This record gives sequence, structure tokens and C-alpha cells, in this order.
Amino acid sequence: MLAVGIVTEVFGPHGAALPGFDFALCTEQPGPVPADCGVPLSVAHGLDRLASADLVIALPGAGFRTPPAPAVLDALRTAHDRGAVVAAHCVGTFALAAAGLLDGRRATTHWRFAGLLAGLHPQITVDPDALYIDEGRVVTGAGAAAGFDLCLHLLRREYGAALANAVARDLVLPSHRDGGQAQYLAAPVPEDGRDERLAEVLAWARRHLHEPLPVTELARRAMMSKRSFARRFTAATGTTPHAWLRNLRLSRAEELLETTDLTVEEIARRVGYGSAAVLREQFVRRRGVPPRSYRRAFTSTPP
Repeated sequence: MLAVGIVTEVFGPHGAALPGFDFALCTEQPGPVPADCGVPLSVAHGLDRLASADLVIALPGAGFRTPPAPAVLDALRTAHDRGAVVAAHCVGTFALAAAGLLDGRRATTHWRFAGLLAGLHPQITVDPDALYIDEGRVVTGAGAAAGFDLCLHLLRREYGAALANAVARDLVLPSHRDGGQAQYLAAPVPEDGRDERLAEVLAWARRHLHEPLPVTELARRAMMSKRSFARRFTAATGTTPHAWLRNLRLSRAEELLETTDLTVEEIARRVGYGSAAVLREQFVRRRGVPPRSYRRAFTSTPP
């Protein structure tokens, strides 16, 4: 039921301010479908609904150790073959594996079942740590609430940062977590208010993104040594301070490119890069296109 809630919240209606999607749940045999919370779902659509879908997400279920029915596997393959994006998170990844859509690809699933997926399907390169892995028209995500990260990534990829950030704000979620970020964090018990200080420093960094923000300054504000700050930061966020800042700067740059007429030089200044050349280098390396190409793509994308 959590997975149903995730996809419904992301791709369901968000009011007139945001574009809507033609969203539907489907199953092999329409009718009541049992859910893990004890309340059955009434699913109106059968597999024929997949015939026109641009995006198909296979949801996790308790019977994931047994391959889905042949009709389900055929429907997934047919959707992929005609050009649809096919995705799954948590143990829904097992359905894509059974359909052969992950052969020769990298994929992820809930960290607890990554070994099982690798054992059953040795032709798949399973990464047990990634939040999500984008292989083009096949995208997989980690378990439980990481489904939100997968769905927001798909929104960001297809419709740009502004829409993904707007949906994330509507759902009170982080706007972006990098796919390579660790899915399982130890989350040690806070000591001496350090976690609270860390949160305050991260909020301060977001407000001062136009500044250089060296790790030494962040550590000073957190009242920690640079080494202790870096260790605490990684334990709390699953990534390094440098990677966190880079993703934050690029995400903000994406939104400014989509929603303003600011020059690339001014955007580079506002997100803390020394020049447009540095922003362009980071953009091409991390996003695959230069900033101006990104702007043309997402300012001309229809709702």
C-alpha cells in the first residue's frame, strides 16, 4: 500500500497550479486486490491499459519471489519494446528482472533483497547501495520511501527541475537526492545537539549558495573539526559535503534556467560558481548537456 500511495501522490492530481497526468492502476485481473494493510484495493483496469502508457511502474508485492504470470511479463516487454519507460522500485524490480528487461544492465532494489536478486539473475549487475539507477528506458529504485526519489527523478528527467521541485514541495519532500546516495544510513543517536547544529548549517548553506562555502567554514559553523564534520555529514546524509553542495548548486541552476531569463553568467554567480565556464563544465559532466541546451529543452517542453 505504501508503493501505491507513493505513485498516486507523485503522479496524481496536484491542483490547477501543476500539470496533471493520465494516471491509472492496473492488474492482471481487474477487481479487488489484497493489500498488506488488510484493506483491499479496487483496481478497475486490466493489462490492456499498458498498451498506451508512456511510463509503466511495476509496484512491489509480497509474492515477488515467484515470477509474475506470463501475461504480465509479456505486457511489460511489449511496453518496453514500443518505447515506453519501464520502472520499478523495491522488490518490484524482481518483475522487471523476470521479464528479462534488466539483463546486461545495472539495477537496484531494497538493500535487504539485493543478494537474492543477484543470485536469481546473475546477468544483472545489482548495486545494493544506490537509491535509484537510470538506464535510460529502464529505471530501478531502492526500497520503501525511496520510491519517492525514483518518481521525482523521473519527473525531473522528463519535465525539468521546476516541476519536480514543485511536486516535492507539495508533498513536503526533499526536492532531489542523488541516485548514488546510500540507501541505508546508520543514523546514530544524536550527541550534544550535533545533529541539530548540522541541520542549521545545511539550512544556512542553502541560503548562502552564492558564496564559496568551503568545508572548513561549514565545520566552523557546526562547531566541529573539519574531519569530524565530514564524518558526521556523511553519516547523516549518505554523501560527502562536496557532493551535497554540487548537487544543490546544479539543482538550483536547473530551476533558474527553466524559470528565469537570467544569463548563464548570472546563474553561475547565484549558485556559487566562479564563472559560466565552471558551471558549464559541471553541467556537461553531471547532466550530459550544456546549460543553454538544457534551457532550450525544458523551456519548450509542453505540460
